[in-house]
Amino acid sequence: MRRFVLSMLGAGAILLALVIGPAGAVTDGEVDGDNHPYVGLMIAKDAAGNPMWRCSGTLLSSRLFLTAGHCTSGAASVEIWFDSGSPTPIPLGAGYPAAGPNRCAGITGYPCTGDTGGTPHTHPDYNDAYFYLYDVGVVVLDEGRAYSSSTYGRLPALDQLDALKPSRHTTFTAVGYGLQKSFPDAASWKTSAQRTRMVAKPHLLQINKGIVGDFSLLLSNNAHTGGTCFGDSGGPNFLGDSNVVAGVTSFGLNSTCAGTGGVYRIDRADDIAFLSGFSQYMG
Repeated sequence: MRRFVLSMLGAGAILLALVIGPAGAVTDGEVDGDNHPYVGLMIAKDAAGNPMWRCSGTLLSSRLFLTAGHCTSGAASVEIWFDSGSPTPIPLGAGYPAAGPNRCAGITGYPCTGDTGGTPHTHPDYNDAYFYLYDVGVVVLDEGRAYSSSTYGRLPALDQLDALKPSRHTTFTAVGYGLQKSFPDAASWKTSAQRTRMVAKPHLLQINKGIVGDFSLLLSNNAHTGGTCFGDSGGPNFLGDSNVVAGVTSFGLNSTCAGTGGVYRIDRADDIAFLSGFSQYMG
């Protein structure tokens, strides 16, 4: 799993820090159960088949999975699970890690073999150094590994979010498998990291100004509304109670996932053009 933390440096400059480690779900949220069965937990793998990090994401069809660009960048393949609770991990002594360069060779179960999987693709303008500008990616599920759902996420219309106004009444539905709680190192024993699909109802704090510019949204993240944390990256932030994905969870402003959460919006022309390039998998 990879997660980026943004903090302010001077007037409008952004300092990036990369936090790497195991991730679990939505902070101060509720268990999602079967409400969003098309939201999944993904593991990115390297060219040798080794697990690297985990993120969340949304099925747009039986062949296309939407997530963040920083979740797909650098990955050679992806495995995805849709269990509402924790996918069963490989028990110690079950042959994991396998001998040789591929720790998952011949091994079935989390984090090696998911309900489905495929090839990741990242926005062509994505750059790790400025990930928040083009932070969108997809996974094209392998032929023969399509994953059917009764409902799928839907893309927003061009510039649809521009009509929104910051308000506690402008709400979103954030779904993901990340940490439920995050604490500083001295209290990290209290961190809660169950791999459970959780849901929260943050509201809009900032759009089209400040640190989010015209490419992201800043949403609330507190005990009242809930929010997102490490491992929720790439997960959907649905518009209101709909299945329209306004954006994907992208960044936080601190290491404890408190106060606010950054969402990369996918209603801009370049994002719609990128996603339209995979229209053959949307049927």
